[in-house]
Amino acid sequence: MSVKAGKHARELLLKEYRGVLSTHSKAMPGFPFGSVVPYCLDARGWPLILISRIAQHTHNLQQDAKCSLLVGERGAEDVQAVGRLTLLAEARPLAADEIEAAAARYYRYFPESRDHHRVHDFDFWVLQPVRWRFIGGFGAIHWLDQVALANPFAEGAEAAEVSMVEHMNADHGAAIAHYVALAGLPNQAPAQMVGIDREGFHLRIGQGLHWLPLPTFCNNSAEVRQALVQLARASSWPTGGTISA
Repeated sequence: MSVKAGKHARELLLKEYRGVLSTHSKAMPGFPFGSVVPYCLDARGWPLILISRIAQHTHNLQQDAKCSLLVGERGAEDVQAVGRLTLLAEARPLAADEIEAAAARYYRYFPESRDHHRVHDFDFWVLQPVRWRFIGGFGAIHWLDQVALANPFAEGAEAAEVSMVEHMNADHGAAIAHYVALAGLPNQAPAQMVGIDREGFHLRIGQGLHWLPLPTFCNNSAEVRQALVQLARASSWPTGGTISA
């Protein structure tokens, strides 16, 4: 059961791209402090955030790194009947040698953040998982020790993921448009692929992000290519996949 719950929890973490970051208040000791933050996942599958040095939550984390990130399904009519995930974590600012790769990844997901990072005093932080609490609906409640899954295509210099993403955006716009139609996603703006992992891929449409599952678990670039070709030729999403709303 925990393996299945872990997969559902990870899919929720991938599908969403913003959550409530709770920190220990420095100004009001003993009280939790909640703020909304966008995030994407790094090569380890850990949430990567970009936060201002003058923000209250940053001051809180500098004093106490223990925090949580609450993620829930977007647009739910009954928030208690759908999935939500709480990550208990230790936050830390990225080291100097980690920033370049993190920035390149984050900018693909949130291109508007590039100016914030350059002009203002923003820094990249990562939330290192300690434990997870996943609720998949009424009665489906789990404490999980393992949810994050490393992304082999984003490790190191990110060459594999970057190459695949750039190739799809440059040469396979029709296939991406087909994925959008197949999944019933908004089509008010052209979709751009921004990330690929073992289980799916992220599309950015306007300022919205959407994660779509691949039909099979992929261990290398060749398997990703086969899965994307299968989806490009499909008339409906393959059985077993889930589609983001």
